[in-house]
Amino acid sequence: MRNERLSSRIVPVLTIVAIIIAIWYLAAIWMNAPFQRDLDRRGNVTSTTMEFVGKTLSQPKPVVPAPHQVVQNVFENTFLRKVTSNRSLVYHSWVTLSSTLAGFAFGTALGVLIAVGIVHVKALDRSLMPWIIASQTVPILAIAPMVVVVLAAVNVTGLIPKALISTYLSFFPVAVGMVKGLRSPDLIHLDLMRTYNASTWQTFWKLRMPASMPFLFTSMKVAVAASLVGAIVAELPTGAAAGIGSKLLAGSYYSQTIDMWAALIAGSLLAAMLVTIVGIGGRVVDRRMGVQAT
Repeated sequence: MRNERLSSRIVPVLTIVAIIIAIWYLAAIWMNAPFQRDLDRRGNVTSTTMEFVGKTLSQPKPVVPAPHQVVQNVFENTFLRKVTSNRSLVYHSWVTLSSTLAGFAFGTALGVLIAVGIVHVKALDRSLMPWIIASQTVPILAIAPMVVVVLAAVNVTGLIPKALISTYLSFFPVAVGMVKGLRSPDLIHLDLMRTYNASTWQTFWKLRMPASMPFLFTSMKVAVAASLVGAIVAELPTGAAAGIGSKLLAGSYYSQTIDMWAALIAGSLLAAMLVTIVGIGGRVVDRRMGVQAT
């Protein structure tokens, strides 16, 4: 039974991964073919179909790198470089991770505080929530340079500007999810708390807060991924010397597309790791609270 459950989860995932890799290889051949034809024509080189395909998948600066090129780059810059090396993906990932975690912590705390205020103060519900929603309509690419320039004018640089930009993206899902969670208890349960003459504070801690936990951790999964995006975007206008954003920027300057794709893969793996950790934390909290897993 357990093996059947495991296979039912793994087989669909592996199937999708195989399809993505196949499409990726086809796209690499198609996108790199024009440049390879031009090279062969200039060098008066005649290649068989298989030789031509092999050349399109082994270009040093391809338009679309092949999956094996990206995997090789990730392996070399992760396991064959010193962690302190400027080419190490571990080093750049750590720089981005520090900003992500700081922004995620600030964003989660801010989102929870805003949600508590909205649920318990009607004036905030009517006045603050529309502005919170409207704030997310402003593109982060427009806000990031403004934040960096303003803070640099008062000699605030480094981690804080990037963390603030991550906070801007991460607080919104937490606030919205937490509001939904704090309002999730049934009216009959709220009436029961009033019957017991429970104070607002007691109702919050014993009813509203436990009921909001599933909503909170679901929102935190979205928030931590958004925080990572914010940290990467924040590294672009700052001209950061380290971080996944700086790797993307350097790769675009020097047409190092393989490095760019490797940095994207590193960012994706980092996001998956963070979301998984938050998910594990949610399951631990649910278990401590007596929630039965389905």
